[in-house]
Parts: sequence; C-alpha cells; structure tokens
Amino acid sequence: MAFVETDIQDQIIIIKLNRPERLNALSTVIREGMADAFTKFKDDKNLEVAILTGEGRGFCAGEDMKESLEEGKLSDSPGKGEKIENPFMTGKLDKPVIGAINGYAMGGGFMLVERTDLRVAVKEAIFEMSEAKRWMLGGYNHGHYANLPHPVATEMALGFRFTAERLHQVGFINRLVEKKELLQTSIEMAEHILSLPPAARVNTIYMMREMAPKIDQNYQDLAEKLHAHGHLDDRMESRRAFAEKRKPNFIGWDNPEDRYNLPKLEE
Repeated sequence: MAFVETDIQDQIIIIKLNRPERLNALSTVIREGMADAFTKFKDDKNLEVAILTGEGRGFCAGEDMKESLEEGKLSDSPGKGEKIENPFMTGKLDKPVIGAINGYAMGGGFMLVERTDLRVAVKEAIFEMSEAKRWMLGGYNHGHYANLPHPVATEMALGFRFTAERLHQVGFINRLVEKKELLQTSIEMAEHILSLPPAARVNTIYMMREMAPKIDQNYQDLAEKLHAHGHLDDRMESRRAFAEKRKPNFIGWDNPEDRYNLPKLEE
C-alpha cells in the first residue's frame, strides 16, 4: 500500500496522504511520499494544478510523535530533514496547490494547509497550530502569514483549536463544504484556474506569493533565541505525556530567574 497516493486527471494531480490509522501524521514514509509526489508534479510539464488531501478522519495530524519517541529525537518541521527535497515546502514549486482538508489539520498538518494557495475544507475539520504544546515558543508567525487580527493570531499561537467554520469566517478557508463535495469543489477550483490564460495563471500565482506577509529577520532571530529559552527536556516530556495519556510534568526553566530574563528584540 502506498502511504501517499497520486491520481492524475488530465492536468490535475490529486495527492492523497493515505495512512488513516495514524491520521496521516508526518512519519518518514509520509514525508518521503509527499516529496516524491510533489517532485513529480513540479517536473511533469503536463501537470498544472495539484490538490492535496488526506484519507480518513485526518488531513494530517502533524508530527508522528510515536515515531519521534521511538527514535528518541524531535521531528523536524515539514520540509526539513527529508532525504528527498519536497519542492512544495521549500518554495521551489511554481504551480498552484489547492488544499482539500478532509479532517484534522494539526501542527505540521496545519503548516501544509498554510502552504496551499487555495483551501476547501469539510465543515467538521479541526485546525490547531500545536507548537506551544511541543516546543519552547508557540506558533507566533502563522497568524501573521494568514493576515489574522492580532487577538486571533495570539489565540492561534497559544495552541487553541479552531473549527473550519471559524477559519472560514476569518478568511483562512476559501470554501466550506459537506464531505461528499470536498474533492469535486476542489477540482472545480482547479478547472477554473486551468481556464485562465497560461501566463495569467503562472504570473498571478507568482505575484500573490511574493505579496504574502513575511517575518522580518530580527523577529526570526528573537524566535530562535526563545526556542532555546527554557528547560529543553520539556519538549520531549510533552510528547511522552501525550503518548502515555497523562498530564505532563514540566520544569519550565533551568534557572527559575530565566522566567524574568527574556532575550530582547534587536532593532
């Protein structure tokens, strides 16, 4: 069984994550399968639009924490650490991708969604940017990328869950549909894109990506320092507690005084 399936319909490729018993979590086999599929999409001159979806209740549950615990190390974000480069995650893909979100999109799965150019979601889909639960810094940048109001971006950064309806209301989701309509609506959007003059399609995707919000370097530098500001074993403790279905026993900081000694933003 392929853990990432592809279905080509003329100029459209449907890429489906297919490990439903693990909610399509970002295990090695899923990462490698996505890298292969998106490389094929990038290199095949006949293919012009991709639809990314999942099988079962999950679009993608993010980090495969069972695999992380088995290997005794933290998992990289999607697009990092793969043996084969995934052009979808590295920014080297110049073709549009539509997200067809069929269920849970958590952590790294949420990051896959925000990489897409257009998004269709089933009404029962649940979204969460989980970094605050697993790392030393919450997902401060994701609400910024999505142009969300500051309180909503803060809610997202702190790991609160969002319904598909809420994200549709704030403009993060383009279409909200019944499950039976998910793929058909996504294909219809792809067909609309293909109906445009080729240069207009290519140039517009390029322009819209260039205009997307970005994080200034000084904020990225501060984020890197904050990712190390705390007792680093709390990261693995969060994963152990999740796997053991118990409340985590966090330490917080190596030195309690570090609580009041945060790194500063440089101008």
